[in-house]
Amino acid sequence: MITKERTLVLLKPDAVQRSLVGEILGRFERAGLKIAALKFLIPSKEQAYKHYVKNEAEIEALGNRSIEGKKKSGIVVNENPKELGQKIIDRLVKFLTAGPVVAFVLEGNKAVAITRKIVGSTEPLQSDVGTIRGDYTIDSYELADDGDRAVRNLVHASANVPESDYEIKVWFNEQEIVDYKNALEKVLYDVNLDAIPE
Repeated sequence: MITKERTLVLLKPDAVQRSLVGEILGRFERAGLKIAALKFLIPSKEQAYKHYVKNEAEIEALGNRSIEGKKKSGIVVNENPKELGQKIIDRLVKFLTAGPVVAFVLEGNKAVAITRKIVGSTEPLQSDVGTIRGDYTIDSYELADDGDRAVRNLVHASANVPESDYEIKVWFNEQEIVDYKNALEKVLYDVNLDAIPE
């Protein structure tokens, strides 16, 4: 069954500064995802904070996810999850507002999961070869913590459908999202390939 979804992707300042925008966009398009909206901007601190903090519980949840991720990398963590979460938010906001980003909405079957698979693990060190983060960056939680900064992992991709619905509204209004069909959709979704003459 086709489950067409929309998901938000941000190419962070490190992706823009390293001239990886075209390469990264191409990976999503080659996978069969369609760009439904796109903009180039320097986010405000308010917009970045709204993006990262859906609600106050999210701060502690982020701290807990960070602790789990660090444990996978063998790092011992003795921090309070809420304090760690707030520190991470502050670093993320500082980094996201440091320069231009490319914000876009992708659309397609299971777009959220496919996008996350293409992007790779949040920590580049944990990302598989063949993913964006695995191929284009070697940053790690440990290196970022030593520098008191956010992990430079090139891309943000919504984690699930409710998060995607929320985040898209932070970056785009409904009039900026274009509803259209492209040729690839006909091949992926509409055409009975058995009926195509040889």
